[in-house]
Order: sequence, then C-alpha cells, then structure tokens
Amino acid sequence: MSYLDATNDLYKEAALKPDVGLCCTTNPIWELPGLKIPKIMQEMNYGCGSTVHARDLSNNPKMLYVGVGGGMELLQFSYFNRQKGGVIGVDVVDEMLEASRKNFKIAETQNDWFKSEFVELKKGDAMHLPVEDNSIDVAAQNCLFNIFKADDLKKAIKEMYRVLKPHGRLVMSDPTCEQPMNETLRNDDRLRALCLSGSLPIKDYVKALTDEGFGTIEIRARKPYRILDHKNYPTEELIYIESIEVAAIKDPMPKDGPCVFTGKAAIYYGDDDYFDDNAGHILVKNQPLAICDKTAKALQALNRNDIYFSPSTFHYDGGGCC
Repeated sequence: MSYLDATNDLYKEAALKPDVGLCCTTNPIWELPGLKIPKIMQEMNYGCGSTVHARDLSNNPKMLYVGVGGGMELLQFSYFNRQKGGVIGVDVVDEMLEASRKNFKIAETQNDWFKSEFVELKKGDAMHLPVEDNSIDVAAQNCLFNIFKADDLKKAIKEMYRVLKPHGRLVMSDPTCEQPMNETLRNDDRLRALCLSGSLPIKDYVKALTDEGFGTIEIRARKPYRILDHKNYPTEELIYIESIEVAAIKDPMPKDGPCVFTGKAAIYYGDDDYFDDNAGHILVKNQPLAICDKTAKALQALNRNDIYFSPSTFHYDGGGCC
C-alpha cells in the first residue's frame, strides 16, 4: 500500500464518520451576512487555516478547490460566485464527494441564496486535475500539499499552474516545520496523512512554488499548529509545527527572480519628503512600505542610515513594492 492509499483510506473513514479534529486545527468560520455553515460541515472541517480571502474573490471568479472535505470552503467560495458551476470541487475519495453533496442539500435549507448547482463536484486527484488549461481565476487547497512526497508535490503544483489563468491565484494553507524530522517520522504513512510528518520548512515550500514559475508569493499568515513529543511520537526531540497561509500568483517570473513577500516593511525617516531608489520603489517619509525580500535586500545594500527595515513578520496583507 502506498502512502496515497493510506491517505485515501483515512479520509474515506472521515467521510463516512466525521471525526472532529481528525488531523488539523479548526478553520476560521466566516461570519458573513446571510452565510450559515451547517454543523456537519464544521465537524468535517479538516483544514489548518483558511483559503477564503475576500480580496481574491471579486468579480465572480471561477474557482477550484482540491480536496473537498465536508464542503465548508466550497460553500464559502460560492458566497462570492452564485453561478451554476462557478466553483469546482475535486476529490479522489468517492465517499467525501458524496458527503459533500449531502451537506450541500443541508446548506440549501439554511441559506436561501445557495443552490447545490453552484458547485460542480468532480472525481480526480491533485496530480491529474479534470480541469481545462488556463480556466481558473482562484485555485485552493487546504492541508493537502503537505501530505505529498517531493515528486508528487511537484506534479500537484504543476497541475495547479496549468489550470490557472495568467495572474490567477493559488491560495493554500499547510503545516510547515523548520526542524529536521527523522526518517521514522517521514516514512510513517499515517502521520503523513494526518498532516504532520510531511511538513516542509517555509523556504522549501516557497521554492517548490517558484520552481514551477509562480512569479509572486505572499505569505499571509503563520500560526502555531502542533507539537510532536517523545511520549506520543517516534522522536527524541520536541518538534514544533506551524501552519502558514500562502498565495502563489501566476505572474510572469521577473528577470531577477520571484517576488516573495514574508511581511517585511521599509520606513524612510530622512530629511526629504520621500526616497526614490530609481528602481521603481518610492518610500514616503514615515510611511511603512511593504517590500518583498528581494527589494529588501536591494535597499539594504544601499547602506543608508535613514531607512528602517522590519524583520519578516510572515503576515502580508497586500500592497507594497511590486
């Protein structure tokens, strides 16, 4: 049995019998006018963050969500696109697809605006998406990519890149870990399926995205997730796992490399009203400017004594240098 078979079996069980807190922390439950999340969807909430961000979802975007869970994020996405087939949900587990269909019927009774036909559910896996090239505005996955081993992760990212329109967004939430894990943990199929032992360092996670060609990466949130301790897991050291929320944008790759936003800012406090580096970056006096890591490095190389650079906060909320 491969690790993917073990993963499918685990989530088949989770579809047939909801398991609150099975593998992940509780996603934020959106509080929006007229949106009610059925209790069963909350119980089948198997994500580690949120992929639903209003600023990504204007103008009725065509959306794709891979790994449907109980349908909660599909319902939330539908709130922003109330058209037949406006949201596509893909899952390899038949039982999870069927559970979502049933949950959508419940959602219809609680939300007078919602119709099940807003969501088109398709059987498929992340490495072979049943979706046309360049057809999706916003694609998303929650606590899925961390399960994949290196070769499969590369295939899954490549598929997401393929289906996105130019400047489309891949929005994700996944566990990450900055500490090395031993081979026993890494090779434990169940722990990988539980979104624990497949966690990558942030720099490796970002590199996997930029290697495929995503020109802009936004790290939007970084939060505590889990602890692996020696009493409950095969490890001699305490391992701290975090979850991050990331958007990878299908922008053209800049000649000098990707723009990766990790929550850095620059503040100019010199004698003039503003500072212009003549490279497209203008810093207005005493006004923080969000900057990507590449721009931070270039500005720091100027060795000025009137610009403050904040460290990475791993929280980025738009705007800035690019």
